[in-house]
Amino acid sequence: MFSEGNRKKRVGDEQGKTGNRQRETGGKKGKSGTMRLTMAAFCVTLNFVGAYIALCLKLPVYLDSIGTILAGAVLGPMQGAAVAMGSGLISGVTSDIYAIYFMPAGMITGALAGFIFRLGLMDKKKFLLGTALITLPGTAASASISAFLFHGVTSSGSSILVQLLSRLGFGLVASAFVVQLVTDYADRLLSAVLVSVLMACMTAEMKLMLKGGQSRGAV
Repeated sequence: MFSEGNRKKRVGDEQGKTGNRQRETGGKKGKSGTMRLTMAAFCVTLNFVGAYIALCLKLPVYLDSIGTILAGAVLGPMQGAAVAMGSGLISGVTSDIYAIYFMPAGMITGALAGFIFRLGLMDKKKFLLGTALITLPGTAASASISAFLFHGVTSSGSSILVQLLSRLGFGLVASAFVVQLVTDYADRLLSAVLVSVLMACMTAEMKLMLKGGQSRGAV
């Protein structure tokens, strides 16, 4: 009788421990999801503020990809593209209508940033190459949008350079692509440097949770 009672007690204890582990795992998953949503919102805000500053000052760079690249790096390719879309919509309806038309270029950049960071192509020796791989496909898209939809005239300060080159005898598409390539690379390089600094400030536990993993310690 005593052994049967002890067995039932052990079974009860094991069931209690299992329940505690399940609750703990569920809590960690919930915390990870909250952190990911918060980071995505922060990235959208970074893009919006940067784009607004560049627009007001008519800078030749755009400053609208810092959050996009950060989201791709710490959350993943799909989230990088989603952040670019979200910030493009917000900027488009509040401050710069052109941002809506250039959303596809930003989404390409965000998705590529996620893959490039995961492949380890953004370390010190490959940083410039990795930045170029993030930049080029989005540049092709944005140059085509600028040339064919707006004839090289947009809200960006780089439009002046496009018009200058086209007046000097370069074709509009060629002028848009050359200017877009130079300004995009400078913009993405600056953004990638800032993202690397921000990521260096994150703990390993925070990075794990932002990627959807489960942390064993405090963030």
